[in-house]
Amino acid sequence: MSESPRSADDIAALTEKIKSESAFVDAVLREVQKVIVGQRTMIERVLIGLLVQGHVLLEGVPGLAKTLTLTTIARVLRLSFGRVQFTPDLLPGDLTGTSIWDPIERRFEPRKGPLFANLLLADEVNRAPAKVQSALLEAMQERRITIGTATFELPRPFFVMATQNPVEQEGTYPLPEAQVDRFLMKTVVGFPTRAEERQIMERMTEGHEAAAEHVVGPEELERASACVKSIYVDDKIKRYLVDLVFATREPAEVGGGKLKDLAPLIAYGASPRASISLNLAARAHAFLQHRAFVTPDDVKAIGLDVLRHRVALTFEAEAQEVKPDDVVRRVFEAVPVP
Repeated sequence: MSESPRSADDIAALTEKIKSESAFVDAVLREVQKVIVGQRTMIERVLIGLLVQGHVLLEGVPGLAKTLTLTTIARVLRLSFGRVQFTPDLLPGDLTGTSIWDPIERRFEPRKGPLFANLLLADEVNRAPAKVQSALLEAMQERRITIGTATFELPRPFFVMATQNPVEQEGTYPLPEAQVDRFLMKTVVGFPTRAEERQIMERMTEGHEAAAEHVVGPEELERASACVKSIYVDDKIKRYLVDLVFATREPAEVGGGKLKDLAPLIAYGASPRASISLNLAARAHAFLQHRAFVTPDDVKAIGLDVLRHRVALTFEAEAQEVKPDDVVRRVFEAVPVP
């Protein structure tokens, strides 16, 4: 990682570099939105995940173009795509692959599973038992898989978009908080607007479907990912990030007791992964805006998605129908902005 710039000339030079390296972003968004109507936030979150090599957990009802979004982005970025429908009878080997006996060679040969793709959609991840979820999350963390006695590196980039259906909870296995923490962001996908829904209906029923074209490939994405790490984060912004995370752990200490009432509602706050994720996601958000430095607005833009799944609430909070989103919003309101 390059040294943080300290002079106006350094920042000016870095700005030119970021503008050049991020030029493809607008073209990617334009191509994706030829196919996807609305859902700009979901598209940007996928791009942020790809840029910082993080993974995204989506929560939303079926039919909101999650699969189509990922397949379209894969096409635009020339990346391989895999999809796994998680079910209660799924086995870890169904994800990772298994060893198959070759009667001619008289030995076991590894047969790779669907995890060996650049972009993987793990659909309804909470429908599979814990051992399957663990296999997925281990692959996400280690970026390598062992099949039999052979270990294989996963392709680069490797990005997982896992989905959860918030409505149907019967027959599900909720992801443990410690494992959910491995996701860079948790994004809630909402319904389209009236205008967007009409446009979707017309496209799908009147033959107006469009096809997205290739824009860049894995090499350009890898270069952009390295470039994101050079985006400047001022010490004041770093302090702001840490203050936000600590406010979820010690709410009574914030702003002269502004969040004192949250203390009995939070079982435990965000882990150090939250600080790292806020920093990385804010850098990537600045990159999408063609900016060489992070502002508080970048942090606010991605803050809810980074923190909502990292704050565990007490039974008292559940009794009061307080949601993690409510707590995180209060934190952002109370912590002073630099």
